[in-house]
Amino acid sequence: MSDQNLILVPGLICDDEVWTYAQSHLSEVADCRTVPADEADTMQGLARAVLDTAPETFAIAGFSMGGYVALEVLRQAPERVTRLALLDTSSRGDTQDKAAGRHAAIADCEEGRFDDLLDRFIPLLLHPERMSEPLADRVRAMGHRVGPKLFADRHRAMLTRADGRDLLAGCDIPVRAICGRSDALTSVEDHQEIADLAPRGRLSIVEDCGHMPPLERPQAATALLRDWLLYD
Repeated sequence: MSDQNLILVPGLICDDEVWTYAQSHLSEVADCRTVPADEADTMQGLARAVLDTAPETFAIAGFSMGGYVALEVLRQAPERVTRLALLDTSSRGDTQDKAAGRHAAIADCEEGRFDDLLDRFIPLLLHPERMSEPLADRVRAMGHRVGPKLFADRHRAMLTRADGRDLLAGCDIPVRAICGRSDALTSVEDHQEIADLAPRGRLSIVEDCGHMPPLERPQAATALLRDWLLYD
């Protein structure tokens, strides 16, 4: 067992299932743990909850919304973070349009339209070819386990997050930006920016994949995380 600690943070619609494959297959190189990201409705509170239960030093990988949490963890305790992986996320704050979309999603959750919201959201998460596979049903089941209250609280948290570009430019740790080639929510260019901003940044692209590499292409995503843990 490695003495390296790894914290895995799930995305908006996800519970710990999104990291099951990675956690299992990285256990030889790191002591892995997944945090639930359900302890607060601010990004600052979510990051504090991670730090309250984390080892003294650790690598952290954040997927989608989890990338925002990971950046806030870095902001609050840079001396404790040894490596940073950001998957299918962004270092930038919300645009006005994205913020308006979050407020609309919160309203859908509060007014009983959560199933309709999932119907619109899931096709944005997966490569079109995945929509005919059982994976779409797995993602929907995760969404129902998350439920409308937590889904809304996570949107509220994302509305409070700060722009992370300054953090990336000032950090001297290995930073890996990983993105599905066909991600409909965050672009390859978003991840190129992350890699370019970080002095020790690298970009990795997962082919034939949408927004969810840890589920759509778990072998490829995990291999990239292993490389980041061992060699960056």
